[in-house]
Order: sequence, then C-alpha cells, then structure tokens
Amino acid sequence: MQHLKTFSKDELVIVNNVVSMAEELVSNHYKMSTNEWLRPKYDVKTLADLDEKEIVLGPFAQIIRYQGQRMDSSLGSGTYDFYKICLQDHTIRATLVENPDIPLMPFGLYIIAHELIHIVRFSKFIQNFDASSDEKMAEERRV
Repeated sequence: MQHLKTFSKDELVIVNNVVSMAEELVSNHYKMSTNEWLRPKYDVKTLADLDEKEIVLGPFAQIIRYQGQRMDSSLGSGTYDFYKICLQDHTIRATLVENPDIPLMPFGLYIIAHELIHIVRFSKFIQNFDASSDEKMAEERRV
C-alpha cells in the first residue's frame, strides 16, 4: 500500500487545526471539562504514521482501540483504553478531487468530530466498542 497518496505539508497544517477545532466542538457539546476531556486517551494519525494493518480502503477514518498501561503500574488495574483515529489520507484526498467544491477544512472537521464523538461515547459507556455489525451500523446513524 506504499503507493497511497499522503497529505501534503499544507494539508497537514489544516488537519492539525481541524483536530483542535473538533476537540473544542465535541467537548463543548458534551459539556466536558478539561480534566474529563483528557480521560479518553486518543491520538489522531495520518497515513504517513499508520502501520499497514491500520490502513483501510473505503472509509475516511477508522478508530482502533489499543490497551495502554500506566508506566508506574504492572497490574491489570493500571490498564486503560487508548484510541487511535487513523485518518485515511488517500480516501479523503480522492473524495476532495472528485468534489472540488468541498474544501479540506470543513470536510476534515466533519470527519474528525465524527470520530471524536465515537470515542466520547465509548469512553462514557454509551456505546460498546465491540458491538455487533448491526449495532455498529446503528451507531453510525446516531453519530
């Protein structure tokens, strides 16, 4: 999958700004304080930083859940969910080429806010990350 086109430097600047805007919008919508917002641990990565297993064809992004563990804890009680939003640059860029009237900024804001809403819902136990296919489709419609 090395032939896939990644975001340019200018596009990465836009994506970085969009992540900040999406975080603010989602935290305001869910009325989350700064302390609450830091609890759902996540990161946003673009194609250049994804492992091959994190690259998919079709969706604009996917969320992968990993198990994290505090460095000062060797017990299972120190584990936590870590979510990785894997942006699929190639799919996003292809959509923008097909729809030149859609700028990256609002489209990216939609994509990242959508994924952050999922993470908030998983973190607040509103939705189960390991839901069935039917439940996942219903969750997509809700979000």
